[in-house]
Amino acid sequence: MLTELKKPSPNFLGIEFRSGSYEDIARELDQLSRSDAFSYVVTPNVDHVLMLHPREPDAMSDQFREAYDAAKLTLCDSRILQRLARFRGVALDLITGSDLTPYMFQNGYLSGRKVAIIGGDAGMLPELHQRYPTIDLVQHVPPMGVLHNPDATQQIVHFIERERSHFVLFAIGAPQSEIIAHRCRAEGNAQGVGLCIGASIEFLLGRKQRAPQWMQRLSLEWAFRLYKEPARLWRRYIVTGPRVFWLTATAHKAR
Repeated sequence: MLTELKKPSPNFLGIEFRSGSYEDIARELDQLSRSDAFSYVVTPNVDHVLMLHPREPDAMSDQFREAYDAAKLTLCDSRILQRLARFRGVALDLITGSDLTPYMFQNGYLSGRKVAIIGGDAGMLPELHQRYPTIDLVQHVPPMGVLHNPDATQQIVHFIERERSHFVLFAIGAPQSEIIAHRCRAEGNAQGVGLCIGASIEFLLGRKQRAPQWMQRLSLEWAFRLYKEPARLWRRYIVTGPRVFWLTATAHKAR
């Protein structure tokens, strides 16, 4: 039986966040990884919140909301969300995917366990094998735009079911990771726990550089990422991202 964390689960912008430290969450993930039933973890940031509150709902946003509602753990991945929640009187513990992933790798939680990676490229697995030889790693690399390819989506589900891994690391971005994790849970033939981790492995391997600590502390990691990848991220951070301030200002007082 899972050990329940003592701290309450605060609600902000319609999302119920799990409280706790990195150690608390890692221990709970270790327990979930030993289950015969599949569960998964989501890590909302500003972009996710906006997808959960679209201007015009569509089938994709509905699937994303269903995936979020069915997640076992929901962890705050954004210092900006944490600050906005504090403005509304809600205290959120920050557990970023970019920090939780290396915490799991580097503190022995994955040693001797089977870990499936969904995404990345052919060179990722050898790099991880070299750094973490005690982890049984397998990988499936789907094509781009996997949600628009039913066969490719089903191949991911079948891979996860066949490999019977303790941990499944979804590195194919949102909303793909969350929706496919939800599908694995709904079909009921997978086991262990899935983590929707974004670019965390690329940070772990040093392929992408994270913002300096002082920028992270000031909630400016988004600015560093925009500087590094302007063509990919300018619209997310400059055009669509600021709507989260309007959502916060107009939200009902958190219960």
